[in-house]
Formats: sequence, structure tokens, C-alpha cells
Amino acid sequence: MEHDIPAGRAVPAEWLSHFDRYLISEGTHERAYQKLGAHLVRHGEDEGVVFAVWAPNARQVEVIGDFNGWHSGLHPMHSSDAGIWTLFVPGLGEHTVYKYRITAQTGEQLDKADPLGFAMEERPRTGSVVANLDRYVWRDQEWVAGRPQRQALDGPISIYEVHLGSWRRMPDARWGQRYLTYRELAAELIPYVKELGYTHIELLPIAEHPFDGSWGYQVLGFYAPTSRFGSPQDFMFFVDECHAAGIGVLLDWVPAHFPKDGAGLNNFDGTQLYAHANPMQGEHQDWGTMIFNYSRNEVRSFLISNALFWIDKYHIDGLRVDAVASMLYLDYSRQEGQWIANEHGGRENLAAIGFLRKVNEALHGVFPGVLTIAEESTSWPMVSRPTYIGGLGFTLKWNMGWMHDTLSYMGKDALFRRFHHNQMTFGMLYAFHENFVLPLSHDEAVHGKGSLLNKMSGDEWQKFANLRAYYGFMWGYSGKKLLFMGGEFGQWQEWNHDTGLEWMALEAPNHRGVQRLMRDLNLVYRSEAALHQIDFDWNGFRWIDANDSDNSVLSFLRFAKDSEDFIVVVCNFTPVVRRQYRIGVPRAGAYRELINSDLAIYGGSGVDNGPVCTTLPEACHTFGQCLSLTLPPLTTLWLKPMHDDT
Repeated sequence: MEHDIPAGRAVPAEWLSHFDRYLISEGTHERAYQKLGAHLVRHGEDEGVVFAVWAPNARQVEVIGDFNGWHSGLHPMHSSDAGIWTLFVPGLGEHTVYKYRITAQTGEQLDKADPLGFAMEERPRTGSVVANLDRYVWRDQEWVAGRPQRQALDGPISIYEVHLGSWRRMPDARWGQRYLTYRELAAELIPYVKELGYTHIELLPIAEHPFDGSWGYQVLGFYAPTSRFGSPQDFMFFVDECHAAGIGVLLDWVPAHFPKDGAGLNNFDGTQLYAHANPMQGEHQDWGTMIFNYSRNEVRSFLISNALFWIDKYHIDGLRVDAVASMLYLDYSRQEGQWIANEHGGRENLAAIGFLRKVNEALHGVFPGVLTIAEESTSWPMVSRPTYIGGLGFTLKWNMGWMHDTLSYMGKDALFRRFHHNQMTFGMLYAFHENFVLPLSHDEAVHGKGSLLNKMSGDEWQKFANLRAYYGFMWGYSGKKLLFMGGEFGQWQEWNHDTGLEWMALEAPNHRGVQRLMRDLNLVYRSEAALHQIDFDWNGFRWIDANDSDNSVLSFLRFAKDSEDFIVVVCNFTPVVRRQYRIGVPRAGAYRELINSDLAIYGGSGVDNGPVCTTLPEACHTFGQCLSLTLPPLTTLWLKPMHDDT
């Protein structure tokens, strides 16, 4: 059989030019995936595959695969002064499975997946697969062209965070249940998200990963969408269908670390090529993973190219960058003596900071309108400010402080909330220091933390009422919104990545009520400019009364760019009906309820203010007129002044 195996040939010089090699070694090549990896090409009279891999410290590199019986000695690669090994193998086509057999200087042989491979075998196999990413015909040109307007900071951004493997499972005769494919998800997930009114789907990492329990955060194939759900073209179809439905797609991206799996980047050519050799710099103690060496030019090129790759080849609308705090600080989760200071004696990771700025500059420069979102949990300044004024260059940052404070408050018995009122108001002291997303993410529904519904205090009725009131508060507050799947209908159990969501819960009216409220919140949020147009400065927010801790009531205003366009938000965080509760408002006249989270259709008690509330000519809260309201128990109200034509 080996006599039928095509021999390898040298790659033509123009394939990987001196300029390509220079840019990769300089760390400025933003499209390394166009040259490295495995590419279907025509070379002379032959069609085949060009292989190219960076392994500068290897003694020898070979291509092994299903086409040569995984044998050594048949397809040795050619090296260059840039440490890039290349080979053209005629006769190979799409779906060829391969790896690189790397002989280290010590003589050790390592079989490695392609760092820039476009597809991989389904776990537990770890071979790379030749894929043609140009075969899919996209239909979303209008969406991509309109991305800057669709994702502008003065527009609504409401994100549904999804783990594709556990959103819903299908019955299966062999396994009991199985994943939905990318195409099945397009048919089921997209209409569901559209019906609920979200603007975006955010996917937990879908780059290939060997361990289900990592949820995708321990990546093996940085350039390969996971084969669990189908082919690269199937994933392209999913994104295309999202865009056709008017839904943006955000992707969790993991440039902070990589796992120690034998087929991956760890010890790639017999050395720590992608990480620091010193474990005080190169290893995450908490996660058992390796930290990228951002000081190495070729590593920066690998990661910057990877960020652009997902936007370029898969039309992703934005990247949520995971674990940014762990990148910024050299002493992250380390004790004294376990870390190495920077050249100035400080704890800041200067190379990582430079990398983050560069990747944000590249993404925003090449793909206008793309969102970059930092999961950053510290007080690092100017995360979402431009790099030219010293910021990191992200579009948005997760507001982890707001999330922790408000969830802590909602978990307290209503009787004692008066003593913790500041947990709901403190966030406004720093609300406009960054462009914030308010995140109720997957991290708040695992590891014994319980579901969002179970975090709420009180009996069953109060838990549902608290959750509805909390969502009303969150969707009325300044900042873009993110909610993890299952939270939209009040799932009881915390998230389990091995099973689907508790869809049977929707047989109960209280769960259906939460879901209906979420749909209405998104509908009103998207239609009312006052709720999204000015999220990031004081012109869009004004307290009416932040100090009524005795009654555990909050009231504030949200303004559009036209200050005459505003919404009144009032939250009653006790199970007591408060009648004739007066709040000052900027305009006299009639007001109507846009949202009342206590309505019977949401599972509430049905207390409301009737079709219209009319102001009284009495000074209140620095305003010349007031509303006398009935505040239902554990409820958020949104009210809007009625114009003559309303």
C-alpha cells in the first residue's frame, strides 16, 4: 500500500514568502492562517495539500496521517531559517486526517495536532482534518455591511449566553440523548432566541476541546470549530442563519491559557514554545493549564491571527475575551515568592497588556463594528477605552462588581434588605467608568452556586417574584445585558453541562410567566431609546430616590438623547404592597405602565396602577410634580409619560 502513497515535494517559495516569514517572526502577521496549517492548493500539474507548521527547535518534523498509515519516514518536511517546516503532498483532498510527528532535539517523538488546523476529529481522537473553508457560500453580506450600525454603543444589546452542548438534548437509541447539530440548533435555537427578543447569542467556546467538563475553555484546536456538532460548513450555516434572523453571534475566545494535552501546544517541539518555560510565569496553578508567552512574537501572531480568523472565516460579530484579569497580573492567584516581577519591579504583565491592545487595534481596524468584550473582574482602569489614550481598547467590559453586589442583595430576606440597600446603589458610583455589560453568566449557575431562581430569597412565590423584579431592575439599569440560558424561564436546578435545560419546567405557569416577562422586557428595551441609547454616561441616568432603604424601594429615570424621552423605573424589593407611594417626575401629565413584573400573565398577584397614572402638582424629589403610585409586592415598574398622540 505504501507504494501508492504520493511523495512529498518542496513548497513553492511564493506560498510562504520571505515577507510572510518576517511578519510571523516579528509578531505582526495578522493572517497567519492563510499560510500556516493545511491548505488545499494546485502546485504545478497536481492538486494536493500544503502543510506548514512553526517548530523552530525540532530536529525533524514529518506529516503522518490516514494517507500514509501514520508511518514515519514517508513525508519529512523541509525547514527554514524562520523555524517553519513545509511540505506539499499531491493527491490529498479535503477530510484527510493528519498530525505532525515532531522529533525533539533530545530524540523524543511527539505527535501533535496542527496548531492552525481548520478542523479536528471528534474527541477522544485528536487528529487534525484538512478542511476547505472557502466552500461555503455566505448570504449575509447586508448584515456584515451594516454591522457598525447594528452594534453601535447607542443601540440595544441583549445577549443570550449559550452552551451549545447542553441547551437541548435529543433522545438517542444508543446513548440515551445526544447533542443537537449546528443545523438542528439553527432550526431550534435561533427561532427561540428571536421570539424572546434578544439581539445576540453568545456561545461558550466552540473551538475544539477534548474535555467536555471544560465547557470549551481548555482549547486544543484554536482554529477548529468543535466537531461535536458538525462540520465547519455546518457552523457557518448556523452563523448565517443567525444573521438572517437579525441576531448577532458573539464567541467566547480563550487567549489566556491552553491545556497540557499531549496533542496540543504544550511542549510542542520538545520545548515550551507557546508558554514560558518557567512555571512561575508559564503555568496556571488553579486551572492546571499553561499561560501563553505574550513576549514571543510568533505567539502574538498566532493569537492575533486567531482573533481575526473567527471574524474573517466565520463572520462572528464579536469576541468575549475570557479571563482577562489572569492575563493582566503576573501575581494572579499566586502567593508571595510564586511570581516574577516585570522589568520595573511591578506586578503588571506588560507583554500581555501590549498584546491585548494590539489585538483590539487589529480587530477594530480590520472589521469595523465588531465587539470585543472583556471578562475582567478587577479595577484595572480604562479597559473599554481606546488604546491611543492608554486604554486596553475593548468595546465593553463585564460589570462583575454590579453582579456580585446585586445578587448578594437579592439573596437576603426582604426583612433585612433595608440594611444592605447600598448593594443596589453602589454600582452607580462607577457605572460610567467603563462601557459595561451587566452579566448574569454561566459562572453564576454552577459549582454549587445554584440557579438564579434558587439564589432569590423567600418561599416559592417570593423567589419567582424576586427574580422577575430583579430582571426588571437589570433591564432598566444602565448597561448592556447578558443572561445565561435557563435563567430566562427560572430553571430550578443549577446548570449541568451533561444534560439539557429543564424544559419541562415550562409546563408550570410560573416558569412560563418568567419567560413571558423576559420577552416583554427585551421588546420594550429594544423599542425604547431611553433604555439603551445612553448607557455609558450620566446623561442617560438620574436617581429619583436612591435612599429609601426603610422601604427597600429604588426609583430612577433613564433618558434618551432627546431628554424629553424618558422612562421611570421603580423597584419595590419587599413583599408589601405600598399604596400612595409618591415619586417626583420631570413632566406633568399622564403616565402608563410599560412593564409591571407583578402582572398575572407573569405569575404575579396582579396589582397594578390601572391604564393611566396622572401627576399631582406637588413638589417631590427636586421635581415640581409627582406620581402617587401603588407599588405591587416584589415588583419593578417601568412607566412612560403619555403624549397627546399616545
